[in-house]
Amino acid sequence: MQESSNAVNLETTKIDEFVPQLDTAYRSILMAVDSSDHSNRATDDAIELGQLYQSEITASHVYAAQMHDMRFKQMEGGLPEQFKEEDELERQRDIHDSLITKGLSIITDSYLIQAENACKKTGLTFKGRSLEGKNYKLLVNEANNGQYDLLVMGSLGLGAIAGSTIGSVCERVVRRSAIDTLVIKQPDRSIKEGPLVAAIDGSKQSYAALITAFNLAKQWSLPLQVISAFDPYYHYVAFNRIADVLSDEAGKVFKFKEQEQLHEEIIDDGLAKIYQGHLEVAEQMAEEWGIGIETHLLTGKPHHAIEEYVEKINASLLIIGKIGIHCDDELDIGGNSENLLRNSCCALLLTQREYTPQVEMIAETTTTWSTQAEEAMRRIPPFVQNMARATILRYAQAEGHTVITASIVEEATKNMCPAGMRNLDNLVATATEAKQVKESKPVAGAFNMDWSVEADEILQQVSDNTLRNNTKMRAEKRALTEKSTIVAVEHILPFVVNPSLKKEQQAAAEKKQSASKCPFSSMGKMDSDVEVIDLAWHKDALSRLEQIPQGTSRDMTKKATNAIAQQQNIDTISLEFLENILSIFNSGSKNVKKTLTWHDEAEAAISKAPPMVQGMLAQEIEAFAKRENLIEVDLKTVTVVKKKWSDEGRFHLDPDDSRNNG
Repeated sequence: MQESSNAVNLETTKIDEFVPQLDTAYRSILMAVDSSDHSNRATDDAIELGQLYQSEITASHVYAAQMHDMRFKQMEGGLPEQFKEEDELERQRDIHDSLITKGLSIITDSYLIQAENACKKTGLTFKGRSLEGKNYKLLVNEANNGQYDLLVMGSLGLGAIAGSTIGSVCERVVRRSAIDTLVIKQPDRSIKEGPLVAAIDGSKQSYAALITAFNLAKQWSLPLQVISAFDPYYHYVAFNRIADVLSDEAGKVFKFKEQEQLHEEIIDDGLAKIYQGHLEVAEQMAEEWGIGIETHLLTGKPHHAIEEYVEKINASLLIIGKIGIHCDDELDIGGNSENLLRNSCCALLLTQREYTPQVEMIAETTTTWSTQAEEAMRRIPPFVQNMARATILRYAQAEGHTVITASIVEEATKNMCPAGMRNLDNLVATATEAKQVKESKPVAGAFNMDWSVEADEILQQVSDNTLRNNTKMRAEKRALTEKSTIVAVEHILPFVVNPSLKKEQQAAAEKKQSASKCPFSSMGKMDSDVEVIDLAWHKDALSRLEQIPQGTSRDMTKKATNAIAQQQNIDTISLEFLENILSIFNSGSKNVKKTLTWHDEAEAAISKAPPMVQGMLAQEIEAFAKRENLIEVDLKTVTVVKKKWSDEGRFHLDPDDSRNNG
């Protein structure tokens, strides 16, 4: 196909011709002041930013004299009798009018003078704005008058009480502000402390937030972490609910295997690749800036995953776009941004600037679309078209195409959503037919999974029925993603909202995980002066033990079981306890893969052991071989290791292996 005349030779074209450089400077900063702790910190942080860009700083305070005057008149009827005499009432009115008109003005001036004095110390230009009226309205009007680049304010004011996360004035102003807004959440901490976090979703505003983060990290010499979050669990929950209302005939579409293909191949894999792609673009941009960054792909409800991440790393500032990739023209703030505004533990900078990375700007400018390709794009659901278009452009540029055809669209989306995408039209068509079935019956057991006792206990502590059901399905989806056949504690913990419950269960899970991390870790001494002893065994437990071939495997199993039981203060080994230990052995062995070349005789030697321990035996033998600088495992190596196990009474032969200490 002949390339379009609009195509541009990238080899002879400067990038700057396509990419407008984003001006990250804030040259005029407006800050809202009321002498509260949050406001005072906002003043300090605004000045820090002002020093970077030699900004002009304007402080503003809004007072409501007319409202107080109206309130006083409304309360006159409740005054004591001595104040209701006409002369006395007029005198009180004059006093109150003077107090309100002059008093509030004096207080406002005091706030502004405090801010001015702070600015004078740095030599920044300062202006004061005393405004009278409804606080949020006047502040929004001031911010949006075209004179300012950035608004800085505290999340809480003088009316803050315990448990408050954001005040009504702050929330109303942020929603209506037309400029970048910095919201201060921690009055005892500077945004300059670090680390900084930028969250991106592929939108132009999120990339502008990233550029701002680059600038601040570079100027302040702070570590920058770039994150992107997507929710692979939502569709699992949604399709579970859909399955509950489908008839038997329509329910055939939603059998487990088909759902597994739909979710894992199209939704999970596709979304993961898209959001990982955003992080890769961020890494390319960071190279251009000459700045090092860490990138992390998060899963879960995006705002919740981001909240947990910034809390975990103790970030001082989170920088995001005010609206995201799925916004429409009438949206004032995105859902994730709104939740982060309320719940984020650190300061939040919401940008409304826009930036298109070079890789996407060049692709958009130098690429044309065929009619068939545009038609193919129209078949993609509107809410993902922006993401899909960016992905296709990146693919076309990487492959050297300047004209996008329908086949390129198909190839790019196939790479984005492997295998399952080819069947997407059929799945959608069948699902559409299913919606038309009027009589519906529940599809029972389509998604049921087994749960561990501990995980189920956590689930039952979620009191709200709707939340409990959603948590259940998200935990099941996480277990499926990790190829687990049972929902365990670690699968439900990320979705537990109650912080105290989460910490308590996490500690219990870690304790349990530590005890069962390695089935043979406690064969030797648990402490320097505590020796493993032979405990009493129930008859049925001994019978089960004797089913294990006599020799190393049985001896190690017995020693490990005794040690773990002793560590857990268990006096007698029951069949149930032994079966649990054997189950751990079996699970561990299944996950082990050999990395060295094995001689047939060596393979035959460990094949005599029960399958449940073969993998772990092979892993430990290979570890010994590597310490001896061997590249192959022969019968002699196996024999030496078995003798060491017997002589030394411990499974992990590396003397520095911490697992030998229990």
